[in-house]
Amino acid sequence: MLISTLLLLFVLASAPLGAQQGSGGVSPEVQQLYAAARAAQARGDLDEAIRNYQAMVKADPSLAPAWNNLGLLYYQRHDYVHAIPALREGLRLNPEMSTADALLGTCLFATGRYAEARGPLESALRGNPQDSQVEMILARTLIHLGDDSAAAVHLRAIAARDPRNQEAWYQLGKIYLRLSQDSFAKVDEIDPNSALAHMIAGEIDDGMKNYPGALVEFSKAVQLDPQRAGAEEDLGNVYWEMGNWDPARRAFFAAVASDPADCTARWKAANCLLEQHVSADQALKELNGAVQQCGDLMQARVDRARALIQLGRQAEALPDLLAAEKATPDEPSIHFLLANVYRAQHQTADAQKELKIYADLQQSASAKVAKRAGEVEALQKPQ
Repeated sequence: MLISTLLLLFVLASAPLGAQQGSGGVSPEVQQLYAAARAAQARGDLDEAIRNYQAMVKADPSLAPAWNNLGLLYYQRHDYVHAIPALREGLRLNPEMSTADALLGTCLFATGRYAEARGPLESALRGNPQDSQVEMILARTLIHLGDDSAAAVHLRAIAARDPRNQEAWYQLGKIYLRLSQDSFAKVDEIDPNSALAHMIAGEIDDGMKNYPGALVEFSKAVQLDPQRAGAEEDLGNVYWEMGNWDPARRAFFAAVASDPADCTARWKAANCLLEQHVSADQALKELNGAVQQCGDLMQARVDRARALIQLGRQAEALPDLLAAEKATPDEPSIHFLLANVYRAQHQTADAQKELKIYADLQQSASAKVAKRAGEVEALQKPQ
């Protein structure tokens, strides 16, 4: 933790002591203690280095860098109780050392003194606004203090500088989850029998794959407010996940009737028709509308290709499948459909190539499932 900051602190605090003392200089005794402390640090003898710095500050209590280095050594030993007063004394003598602020704030954070840690960490960040390590500790401090909004500002700043910082995204996600839970609880508190309250309960059940419970909640939401945006689509999604195509199709068409611009509901209604094998013509009509509304909805393009293939119009399916393949090259079903189209056009080599890709992707997916199942089984065995 704080590796870059600690190295910077060491460099600053290890400058010639005379430069820190102005015209008065330092005594030969202090110079000898300083040299001995540096030598002990170099060979990894922290105890000896600490004893020399303790003697140094006793001989000359006005040496800010000596106090800071003493605090650093205590920190390296995880002795935060002694590190904190040493760092505070160094900052009292030289308040401009933002690296000492960072270290002090980190020690206070490590000991659970979050309210005290906030000030030094904010001061350190003002001294070096690009220090993501300090900013992360500050964000976590703010989370402990219950100031999620302020913490989110810092976490977003870290993520903007380093989009691959997993910790920043993880902490930010936890904040958003807490905020959403608080908001949902307020909705339920206002009116637990409202359509919105039932939609929230249904979304929770759906997320847990408790489909019967989700159906009950979404059905109540539709009954209470049939015109509520998203209610019919949520209900349709649960039926769709269950493979119950007929009620899913009716719910999706109801959603389209309520909002003709809902291309996702239109696509899923058509998908139900394809799964039921009842009307490829009607499915194609709906899918044409969905693709016209949302050209980047690749699932609709793949289903339009399926409808065209069912209607014997394989050549017309090729552009949609090639577009979908470009967007999601690792989706096995696209390659299976491409093989069907190429075979119908007597392009045997291309068909065989796509079948080979399909088989490889299926095998890879099966291997991942088997590996995961093996890991779960191993965890369940008694040690």
